[in-house]
Amino acid sequence: QVRLVESGGGLVQPGGSLRLSCAASGSIFTLDSMGWYRQAPGKERELVATMTVSGGSNYADSLKGRFTISRAGARNTVYLQMNNLRPEDTAVYYCNGLYGRFVYWGQGTQVTVSS
Repeated sequence: QVRLVESGGGLVQPGGSLRLSCAASGSIFTLDSMGWYRQAPGKERELVATMTVSGGSNYADSLKGRFTISRAGARNTVYLQMNNLRPEDTAVYYCNGLYGRFVYWGQGTQVTVSS
């Protein structure tokens, strides 16, 4: 049973930064891809960024330049550095992992951007 656990969310002022972390436990294999999605109140879950085990990354166009994904592949750990945060970045951020046809989700971590 693969379990994804996020950490690093919280309250930050506009213009501030946060770094999210996600670690997979219970896995004896390296996940093909790990990444982040987010869901704001009243909205659908959307892609933030993903990264394959070989280092290929994919970002939501609107977040390029402010958010950076990185990964410690062999340890099934993924990070999201978020800079210059805006109130519209407020959402629950979910960690995602893929292995073949299997999809795994974390429980989510709240990020609130407010003054």
